[in-house]
Parts: sequence; structure tokens; C-alpha cells
Amino acid sequence: MKIKIVKKSYEQVMAMPREDRVKPRKPSILFRTLLRIVSAPDLIATRFHCKKIGMERLGRRESALILMNHASFIDLEIASTVLYPRPFHIVCTTDGFVGKRWLMRQLGCIPTPKFVPDFKLVRDMVHAVRKEKCSVLMYPEAGYSFDGTATPLPESLGSCLKLLGVPVVMIRTQGAFSRDPLYNGLQRRRVKVSAEMEYLLSPEDIKQKTPEELNAILAEQFSFDYFRWQSENGIRIDEPFRADYLNRVLYQCPHCLTEGQMKGQGTTLCCESCGKTWELTELGQLRAHEGETEFSHVPDWYRWQRGNVREQIERGEYALDVDVDICMLVDTRALYRVGEGHLHHDEQGFHLTGCDGMLDYTQKPLASHSLNADYYWYEIGDMISVGNTDVQYFCFPRGMGDVVAKTRLATEELYRMARDAQEAKKAASAATKSVEN
Repeated sequence: MKIKIVKKSYEQVMAMPREDRVKPRKPSILFRTLLRIVSAPDLIATRFHCKKIGMERLGRRESALILMNHASFIDLEIASTVLYPRPFHIVCTTDGFVGKRWLMRQLGCIPTPKFVPDFKLVRDMVHAVRKEKCSVLMYPEAGYSFDGTATPLPESLGSCLKLLGVPVVMIRTQGAFSRDPLYNGLQRRRVKVSAEMEYLLSPEDIKQKTPEELNAILAEQFSFDYFRWQSENGIRIDEPFRADYLNRVLYQCPHCLTEGQMKGQGTTLCCESCGKTWELTELGQLRAHEGETEFSHVPDWYRWQRGNVREQIERGEYALDVDVDICMLVDTRALYRVGEGHLHHDEQGFHLTGCDGMLDYTQKPLASHSLNADYYWYEIGDMISVGNTDVQYFCFPRGMGDVVAKTRLATEELYRMARDAQEAKKAASAATKSVEN
């Protein structure tokens, strides 16, 4: 899939009028039917089936919030099939509207920027369930999983459930990640795909629980590990390209600790610094060709990298400095290529400069709990995005090794550390006031 790109200057883009936010409209049964029809070939090819749990509790015309894990594009095809003919709106990323705004509105899509606080989104969701009497499908992880485990959920999700006050339905997929993992360069594997659709929470359940309790329930529901699922269920993936670009996820060698010198090709992952090589087996496990297998499980390796990033931050040693090509998104007419720049990231957050000195954007760690980052985004390249509801900057690193996964890990850890420091400061302030009183 590609996106419409137009070359403009930074000044021209910033001077462009912004589009008005339009309330979501009830999706057309015609377009819902067409979406189901075009989804059929992929679902037939994967021998898809869905198990429904407790769904008799949801009325045929009752609005619901439908939460779904996010592994690949087939997720939308699954939802359009298992929910049919129920009308539902789809919370989707704003860039998905570029060049096809009319169609996306006919499908009931609600645009929002990834990992950016968007209060208008909540308003649109309330409008959808109360005024349009429709359900809302939401992928609360927002981004595809890098390592086959869940990405962090927004802390505002529990409060959102209480505000909407409608039943919550959970759709969990199995096989979608194994069939088309993000790192693998759009190369699909022959894997069966299935799903479970479960009535998770009633309006009464939601009323009785605090936002924190609801967040805990959702965190448990979004606890999964697709590489472990593959090995435990004996799912063999024998494609000869299964390790292609695995270095996008596993960027640091556990043997020599060098970063950015890993290379995933064919069925193996190799460190070009020390020469150590691992095979990605047909069951999704790693096995060293020689010596110790430091990590046989991909998510364990990824988790080790997260710990290393956090230690670098705590020592004051973490920093990203990379030259980038810059595109901007300010409306749904096109993605605008505005030139070159430099992206810096450290404990103070992001600092993007460029476009002959005209662009100077900063973003603090508390601005977002995660990072909009992607591999081979719209077939352009690996991407890191920062921005707000007014403008988004899509940065494509040049002349460096794999930095996308590390930058996302650093963003998540910096957010957690800043949030913890903020909470500790509040607690200390409260304790001081209590003593004074």
C-alpha cells in the first residue's frame, strides 16, 4: 500500500488551512458489505474461523466498544467479517485518510493521530455510540506489535470506558502476527488465522469499577506472546525468508553488545561486528550456530534491549542523533515532503530541526506513552513520527543502522520515568502539606 506524496516547502505547508473536524457518520451497509466481500479471499486462504464467547449478551442493536489486538492489516478484514452486519465505526490513524477521505467516511472511520492525546476523538466516540447508535472498533495498542507481544495501552482507556458506558467486547486474534509480522517486509507466510470474540464487560461492570481496575482488566486481556504461541502449538513456518529484516527488532548483539550491526536474511540473524549467527527455526525459536544461545525467544531478546536502553537513560548516556528526510501531515489531501533535517532524542524528549532552519519542533517525554514508529511505512522506509493534533512530522532516518525499535523503547521508558517522577513529586507535596496541617 502506498500514500500520495506531494513536494512542498515547509512554509507552504504551514500556511495551508487545516481541515475542519467532521462528526462521524453512520457507516453505509453497502460499503460494509463490500468490505466484507473484499476481505473474503484472505480469510479463506488462512482458513479463518471465529469462536464467540458470551456474545448472546449483546443486543443486536446495542452499541458496544469493541477492542481488538493489532498485529497486521488482516485485523480489519477479521473485524469486518465477524461483526457483520452490525454497524460500527473504526478508530484509525489520520494518514489512512490521505487521498481517500470520502471512502473512509463511508466506512465509518474516525481519524486520529497515533500516540497523540486527542480529546476530540473521545467526543467523536461518544457521538458514535449515543447519537448514531453504532458500535466503535478500536485498536488501543495503536501501533502494530514489533516483537509479537502487546504494546503499552494508554492510561486513559479505563476512563474512556466509564465515559462511554456501553458494553465492551474483546476480539483476540491468533496467527495474524505469525502470518505477516511487521518486521518481515510485507512478506506473508502460510499460517492459519483464528479469533475469539468475547463479551468482556457490561455497563454495570464498568460502573462498579474504577478506571484503574478497568485498566488492569484490559492489561490482562492484552497480554499475549505470539512467538510463544507459535512454538507451543507447533506452528511451523518454513518460508525461506522468515528471518528477513529481523534486525529491525533485534538490533543489538547479545554476544558483543554492538548495536546496529545485526542483519536478518533468509532464515538467519547475524552480527556483522563479531560474526555470531543465529537461526530462526520453523517454530519461531532462535538457535545459535555456535556457542551459547543467549536468547532462544525473540521477546526475551527484545526485553533485554529495553533494559539496556533504560540503563543508558539512567546513566545519562542515551541519545539519538540522526539525519532524516521529513514529510508532514496537516490534512488528508496528501503527505507533504518538505526536505531534510536532524532528529535528536534524549531524556529531554525529541528535538526536530531542518528545512533550512525554518523547522524547530520539540516534544517532551510526557507528551506520549509510546511512539508512532513503523517499518517500510507505505513502502517509503523505516519511520519515526512526532507531532501533535495540528501537524505530524514523519522522519525517515538516513545513513544509520536500525534505530526505530530502540527509539520506541526509549520513548516508552522515558515516559514511564517522567510519570513516576511526577507521581513521586505529587506524593511528596501531599505528604508535606499533611505534616504542615
